[in-house]
Amino acid sequence: MTHRPRPAASVLIVGAGPVGLTLAHELARRGVAVRLVDKAGGPSATSRAVATHARTLEIYDQMGVVGEMLARGRHMQAFSMHRKGRRLARMGPEYSELPTRYPHTLLLEQATTEEVLRAALREHGVEVEWGVELESFEQDGARVTGVLRTADGDEAFEAPWLVGCDGGHSTVRKRLGLRLLGDSTETWLIADAMIDMDVPQDSIHWLHTEGGTVMAVPFPRPGKWRLLDTVDVDYRGNDDEVAERFTRKLAKGFGVPVRDLRPLWVSVFTIQQRMIERMRVGRCLVAGDAAHVHSPASGQGMNTGIQDAVNLAWKLAMVVQGDAVDALLDTYGLERVPVGEVLLGATRKATALVALKSAVSAAMLPVVFAVVRNVPALRHRIERKIIAGMSALALAYPDSPLTRGAGPDAPAPRPGERVARTTREAAGASPGWSALVEELRDPRWTLLIFPGADGGVDAGALKEHGWLSVRIAGADLPDPDRRLRRDLNVGAAGWLLIRPDGYLSAQSADVAPDALARAVSFTWLRAQPVTETA
Repeated sequence: MTHRPRPAASVLIVGAGPVGLTLAHELARRGVAVRLVDKAGGPSATSRAVATHARTLEIYDQMGVVGEMLARGRHMQAFSMHRKGRRLARMGPEYSELPTRYPHTLLLEQATTEEVLRAALREHGVEVEWGVELESFEQDGARVTGVLRTADGDEAFEAPWLVGCDGGHSTVRKRLGLRLLGDSTETWLIADAMIDMDVPQDSIHWLHTEGGTVMAVPFPRPGKWRLLDTVDVDYRGNDDEVAERFTRKLAKGFGVPVRDLRPLWVSVFTIQQRMIERMRVGRCLVAGDAAHVHSPASGQGMNTGIQDAVNLAWKLAMVVQGDAVDALLDTYGLERVPVGEVLLGATRKATALVALKSAVSAAMLPVVFAVVRNVPALRHRIERKIIAGMSALALAYPDSPLTRGAGPDAPAPRPGERVARTTREAAGASPGWSALVEELRDPRWTLLIFPGADGGVDAGALKEHGWLSVRIAGADLPDPDRRLRRDLNVGAAGWLLIRPDGYLSAQSADVAPDALARAVSFTWLRAQPVTETA
């Protein structure tokens, strides 16, 4: 029996992991009616992802959930490498070239991340519908229709838009005929375990032992660790055997007694390095692992998926609410597919580095890290390179159709780059930065105008656009010490057009009314703003 459809939401989201929850939250807080379904019977109690990087924490700040995330996680301060009971090096995070208010990686179980996101989504009146599976769908030029399988039988649905956030085995992706291109490489074993050992829990630890490598990642809960073995990957359901292997290897690698190691969860998985070449087919889109799957070596999967969701959410909201034509959604794939391509290359390198199966490379470890340890300039350069790739703070969209203006030699932030390039201390000490950080939590675009010496700016007509927040420095956004103006490299006068996800779209020194009107004129807008004044 097929039930009649419920009142249609504007967007049906399939998959209630971190990506689907983020997308639903960002659409809901923009006033878009969403429906979020997941075929699982309820929330997962286990955690695939444990690392939340700096750019994702900035996103959480914009979403209004960063405080709860920080309160429930553990700050990771270092990455430590060990061999034969001796620590070879301890690398700290180096954010000097990528200032952020969150200069660390947060270790937080995915199950907890999802719990926080579900609570935030609930505040917008949206609940996850568990035990609801997408069975089939088709689309035309106006809507997506199909069947959902529920505990009460099949239910027909229709929605203007469908987004698959349903993981590496995505039903949405498969039914759209989108092929994951790439390959599978290593097979690894992971386990969550309680361990009694005297090892710092402010660091991720990499150990070369018994001809292979083990990684140990601390959870927020004292004594709980995520363990990864790149060599001994056999698991026949015997947790005692796994406990014995890890106990032996950790003791050798760390050079400390390891007592009472109790596995809580064990899994063997083959690393997939695959992605699709486009993320939209008509009125259907995909995000997260449904679009790209990566090695867990650098902890990028969940973070990248969340950034997919935020990129898509504001664009889809503008289309749903009639502010933009659906061609705006083409920029989602244009921006995010290249990110997946770069990430695939980076995670392949990280996977090889973590596994380190070359005997020659292993023999050279003490020599290499002795040099790194004793040459501070080299160590800092390596730390900056690691952070630039891992944190996603360096990610930019210089070639996007939404990016206009200065070239690569202009002072930062350049069009396509993130705007919030400031530390927590600097933001707290500067009224201008504090106001801009608050402004970035607004789900709309921001046109930030710095008047010239006469203080005169005519931007009244632009305030009629509901998708745009117009802020004038000195009038409705304080900058008494001109710190914000200097840090954003604005001269005598100028403006910055900032996207809802915090990236700079365009900038100019011309604050004449017709220049400001052109600043917010895009071909994808449903109704073009005026381009000149009488």
